[in-house]
Amino acid sequence: MEHKEAAPPAAPHGSEHAGHETRDVNFRPIIVSGIGLILLLVGSVLLMRLVFGFLAEREARLSPPANPLAKSFGRQVPPEPRLQADPRQDLLDMRAQENATLSSYGWVDRKNGIVRLPIARAMELLAQRGLPSRPGPAAAAKE
Repeated sequence: MEHKEAAPPAAPHGSEHAGHETRDVNFRPIIVSGIGLILLLVGSVLLMRLVFGFLAEREARLSPPANPLAKSFGRQVPPEPRLQADPRQDLLDMRAQENATLSSYGWVDRKNGIVRLPIARAMELLAQRGLPSRPGPAAAAKE
């Protein structure tokens, strides 16, 4: 006896068991929620402006008056010696000087024969010659 499985009956078109949605999405709740969210955002911004305006007015009213000498003297340049008149330009000058030092030849210690090489040239020499090394304990024991 052969047993065959019966295929499930096909659902008629438009029934709830068709395997997919048969109606469109209801957009009204989505639109109402979006409008409510926008109104809440605008209301929050307006409320914050009112609160900050109230607090600024209250602070101005309760604060002691400014010193009358502050208007006549205002901000002044500090007395000499001024260590950094233009910090940004000082930093740019320092970086330019460091870059010039790193990319030029020069003596570090003439008496001991120590020189400064540009970084690119030092890397080329290091790649050609390899890193200097000291003999390890095994090499020292053989000698």
